[in-house]
Amino acid sequence: MAVEPFIAKAVLPTPETIRSWITQFRLVPDCQVDDADAERLARELEAQHGVSMKIGSVLVDREWAPWLESEKPTMDRYYWMRYRRLLVEKRFSGQVLATLDAVTDRILGLMENPRKEGEWDRRGMVVGHVQSGKTANYTGLICKAADAGYKLIIVIAGIHNNLRNQTQLRIDEGFVGRDSARLGSTKGDRIIGVGRYDSSRHPWTFTTSVRDFNSTGAGQGGGNLDSLSVPAVFVIKKNSSTLGILLEWLGNYNRKRGAKTISAPMLVIDDEADNASINIKHGKGAVSNINGQIRSLLKLFDRSCYIGYTATPFANIFIDPDTADEMRGADLFPRNFIVSLDPPSNYFGANRVFLDQPRQIIRHIEDHDEILPLKHPRDTAITALPDSLLKAIRTFIVARAIRLVRGQQSAHNSMLVNASRFTDVQQQLRNEIHDTLEAIKASISVNGAQSERDALRDPEIRALHEVWQEEYSITSETEWSEVQAALHSSAAPISVVEVNSRSAGNLAYADHESSGLNVIAVGGFSLSRGLTLEGLIVSYFLRNSMMYDTLMQMGRWFGYRPGYDDLCRVWMPEEAEGWYAHVAESIDELRDELRRMEAANATPEQFGLKVRSHPDTLLVTAKNKMGSGERLVVSIGLANSFVETAILHRTADKLKLNLKAAKNLAASLKEHGYPLTGAATVTGGRLVTGAPVAPVLQFLKEFQNHEGALLTDGDPLQRYILARADDELKSWDILFAGVERGNEDTVDDNLGITLNRQRRTAGKQSTSKTLHITNKQRVASRGVEATGLEADEIASARSDYLATLEQDGKLPAEGEPVNFPDKIYRAVRRRPLLIVHLLRIDPESDKVADDPQPVVAYSISFPRTAREEDTVEYIVNTTWIREHFRNEGDEEEMAGDEQ
Repeated sequence: MAVEPFIAKAVLPTPETIRSWITQFRLVPDCQVDDADAERLARELEAQHGVSMKIGSVLVDREWAPWLESEKPTMDRYYWMRYRRLLVEKRFSGQVLATLDAVTDRILGLMENPRKEGEWDRRGMVVGHVQSGKTANYTGLICKAADAGYKLIIVIAGIHNNLRNQTQLRIDEGFVGRDSARLGSTKGDRIIGVGRYDSSRHPWTFTTSVRDFNSTGAGQGGGNLDSLSVPAVFVIKKNSSTLGILLEWLGNYNRKRGAKTISAPMLVIDDEADNASINIKHGKGAVSNINGQIRSLLKLFDRSCYIGYTATPFANIFIDPDTADEMRGADLFPRNFIVSLDPPSNYFGANRVFLDQPRQIIRHIEDHDEILPLKHPRDTAITALPDSLLKAIRTFIVARAIRLVRGQQSAHNSMLVNASRFTDVQQQLRNEIHDTLEAIKASISVNGAQSERDALRDPEIRALHEVWQEEYSITSETEWSEVQAALHSSAAPISVVEVNSRSAGNLAYADHESSGLNVIAVGGFSLSRGLTLEGLIVSYFLRNSMMYDTLMQMGRWFGYRPGYDDLCRVWMPEEAEGWYAHVAESIDELRDELRRMEAANATPEQFGLKVRSHPDTLLVTAKNKMGSGERLVVSIGLANSFVETAILHRTADKLKLNLKAAKNLAASLKEHGYPLTGAATVTGGRLVTGAPVAPVLQFLKEFQNHEGALLTDGDPLQRYILARADDELKSWDILFAGVERGNEDTVDDNLGITLNRQRRTAGKQSTSKTLHITNKQRVASRGVEATGLEADEIASARSDYLATLEQDGKLPAEGEPVNFPDKIYRAVRRRPLLIVHLLRIDPESDKVADDPQPVVAYSISFPRTAREEDTVEYIVNTTWIREHFRNEGDEEEMAGDEQ
């Protein structure tokens, strides 16, 4: 009995099916599989074959005409069938393979038929997830595009050599079938990957895994694409110089005499399309170098298709145009189609790390300020490592030992250290980590083989034991004696590599397939975009960015962790965790919106406008355009959103004014017949239902908003509410939030009732004038948006959410808790909810002052709207933005070497 039937039929075996098969197998005479081996086998089979994958969502322009189905009968599927055999060999589950086949067919069909004559130009975007297999997707698409008749394929990879080289290796393996590094060398040809199944035809590659495109490489192809009988592929770095050389070569050698364009059908794959490809220049007609060169490349061909791949729906490509008319123009906006990819069910992504299991995975960094502060100059000297980094290194060693105990001897194992954008600092960190690692190795070598009692006398082995006890003793199902026995084998092969634009460090995973590469990778921007760290177990992330696209791309810890996902740990500042959780929720909202728009037959342009008006794009837009003037106007949609004052003034006069605004709100409600003394008690607070809008508008007018709290600017909020004050936002629920139990310093009677104030910590960025509410920038408690809803409304919202989880294959196993996100309640909310918070700031967290007076903050949960025009204009003072982002280089700058 074998698992092949599952693969062949694309049937998804359940964990119960797999364990039933193992039970039957153990009944075979002479079968020597004990309980531990059976459990290990079950885990491996579940990781390999118990994986599902949905097909995702698609938006298409109105002019699209289907063509693929009619062409399929005559299409030679040579390149795709080779690639499919490679994926089967790599143990892709049958269901994932079937879905990948269907998704790549869908994308190919949205492109143009390469056999179609005349001029045409298609622009699209594929939205995936960070480290979720986008390369596998576009490699499959490239194979099918070549089968369909595309003659030239250009993959624009990362802005650094290491990512371009890594991408070339994957294209070599999955499409070319030859080791490009050997092309033109005296070593001779080497067949790899898909070439092992059929090497009768090989696409011609003008780039190699060790060399980007240049004039020498162009000469190897005879200088003309028409001379080739097979498709040609380029994998180039996203670099202005490289693009310039390519444009010149194509124009000089591939245009027919007297022609302005090239007739061969071309496909451009722009990997990480939100990075460096967008136009970040200010002013009418101004164009960034790389953006302009990509557009020139497309214009050079009569027949072209551009597809941008990205993992961040907040990609600036959606929000760069100043007007909707410009968005439809000649820039790289995906006007013809947008495809949202769903990851396989075993994807280890942002939701799991930051929303579902943060306590298991996240560890906070709180000891770095004196050694390596978040904001530091280029000449910072590193003379020691924070204790948290020392623990992360030990955790990596212990986790690898557990993998060895589990029988994963030949697997790759990686640790990421991303703590500075400066290469000089990265080099110092690499050296300090190397010295630390060597000291640990020495202790293990001398005392690791001793008895447990004697070994634990060694401080380093004792520290490793403490890590095992704290992190893995309960969850990993391994004994310390097993881990100690594997420590030497775990630590000995680990090396420390610097990964940046100037280092010689090489993550040569392909050269260590038989034994596995074990590495601690130290870097900055090079580790933040696209580069895959195989077998990533431990991440140490000491960076602080509020930019949503940057945050998600820095998440190299996302991906697939078969057989060791329980070992993964991420160290980061608490504030960064808060931003990641917020971004994960926001991206989920946009993906949900795309699904709804697909059902409504909406176009890519309509989705682009929706992204541009999402509340979280306000910060992204402001940052991108802060060179365009002191004032910036952005249209934002507040329907189905949650806004709150996570940044507050804390000067005495502003605190008093905000407390007065809360008192006036309570008094105004009483005047309108809604006294707080008669309000319902809800978890320690008081809830007024169905109140008129006038007191809310007056409260927003009086509240002193901090300029850093962009979305709670009182003027646009009031204009948005006033425009709907006669219908959708006429009646309000108002919660004066509190807690059921308090103490002497939290009891408050300022509003004419007794409340126990909510406790919140002061974020590390707080000053004498500005208060950041917690390091996670969150005021409201989880679940608060259900306040005021009827029991049947809450049940309906939760039922719909569970149905969505089931449809996406993400429903928790029976007995596991379900984390219901607050956003689900907005879909059933009939009235908006205003939450007034009276806060007591925890004195232990506040380094600036211990002020017992109430701090007033507020939150608003807006329901969905039935209106077409649902945006309001925000006027942003970019001075604050410029100050806040002064240490975050823009993408055009970062496209060069790290500093």
